[in-house]
Amino acid sequence: MSNDSETSPLAGKVALITGAGQGIGQGIAFSLAKRGVKVAAVGRTLSKCENTVAQISERFGTEAIAVECDISDLAALDGLIERVVATYGRLDILVNNAVTTTINSLMDTTLEDFERGYKVGPMATLRMMQLAQPHLLASRDGNIINLATAAAKRWDSSTYGVYAAQKEAIRALSRGAACEWGGMGIRTNTILPLAKSPALEMWEQWRPEEAAAFADTVPMKRIGHCEDDIGEFVALLCSPESRYVNGQSIAIDGGQVNMG
Repeated sequence: MSNDSETSPLAGKVALITGAGQGIGQGIAFSLAKRGVKVAAVGRTLSKCENTVAQISERFGTEAIAVECDISDLAALDGLIERVVATYGRLDILVNNAVTTTINSLMDTTLEDFERGYKVGPMATLRMMQLAQPHLLASRDGNIINLATAAAKRWDSSTYGVYAAQKEAIRALSRGAACEWGGMGIRTNTILPLAKSPALEMWEQWRPEEAAAFADTVPMKRIGHCEDDIGEFVALLCSPESRYVNGQSIAIDGGQVNMG
């Protein structure tokens, strides 16, 4: 069991992480738990979230709960926030990580697919931020971490237009929150991660040639690790050392995308 909570300034804080049953969300949960953060691991599949919680308990001995919730059901989000606050008495960190999308040409994209992606993406992100905001204000050191994608920065965005649109909307909402709430003690930042998640592995199997060519464009010549690369950076972003970082979109991808 390894735990840095005794010396961590994040010890005792509470984080709600959507899509925490696997991949990047799970990696973020591990890195925060290692620092003594109590984690609410939220996802559509309860068993996956329970696995995350079990690993947190075994590796770090930190408190954590698994919560089943499909965040596309916007009416369920009030109860989600209430449950976490009722359990731990506070909320300090909100990570909007869950995603569903369509990678398809514009002509082959249905409005139903587009709408569902927007519900899970910017609509759920906005509602989660709205519901969490009073609790993050009470924290006096609230952090919101939203996830976007470098797909929006592709020179050729063929078949990625819908996915990019959903994630760019989240970036715009994040900037708005950073400007409106920054003076109140809530920092909002967006990360654009590249990591060996189940979603990326599916993409590699689906489009192997494209995935291999993409990997070759990463200057550091490797795909990131969900915990060691993405999770650790998020933990840093939530720490006092990053207290003046607000409203930024940060690519954690080994230099693959030029954010300029």
